[in-house]
Amino acid sequence: METYYYSQFNHAVVHVALFDDVTNAAAIRSRIVQAARNLSVDGNTEREAVNFAFIDARLISSPLHLQTAIYQALLSEAQGQLRTKTVHSEILWALNPTNNITEAIRRYGVSDESTTLIVVRVDVSNTPDLQRRMCDIIQGRMVPFQVLSQMTDWSIIKKHYKLDSESALKEVQGNLDRERSIIDNIVVSSVAMKSVMT
Repeated sequence: METYYYSQFNHAVVHVALFDDVTNAAAIRSRIVQAARNLSVDGNTEREAVNFAFIDARLISSPLHLQTAIYQALLSEAQGQLRTKTVHSEILWALNPTNNITEAIRRYGVSDESTTLIVVRVDVSNTPDLQRRMCDIIQGRMVPFQVLSQMTDWSIIKKHYKLDSESALKEVQGNLDRERSIIDNIVVSSVAMKSVMT
């Protein structure tokens, strides 16, 4: 698990974990939906239990891509301009190239078929037993963030960002490393500029 500190945002602490071989994605998704619908006291407890951003790791091109989305969500929260209900769903919105919140959650959030997940928790202090809480929710292996590049599905990223006709990519066709670097630069820039463009 990695931890990032953002003192400029009310001393926010962001914990990020990468999971592989996830076998209970459908149950996680169902649990999130049920927690959102349950308005009772039990619902509050369950919402706190799943108070994370669950992100499909295949759609993250680099740690910078994820960190940029986290930063944008924290900035929106600090300015009182969240477009979604929580900072965690705002991270998903920031990752999506369009402004459609439902689409962002469907594309970038946990789906029934997800086998790799990035789990993000934004807090104002270190939360006790956070890693255990993540592992209690997710049936899978927590792996080092360095293996993210092995999980990335570049074809889906190109599709979501509509990069198939991008001239910079055509110029380096056949050079996989260069192509992926260009895609990452475009995606990170898109996330960074999203709040300016909306």
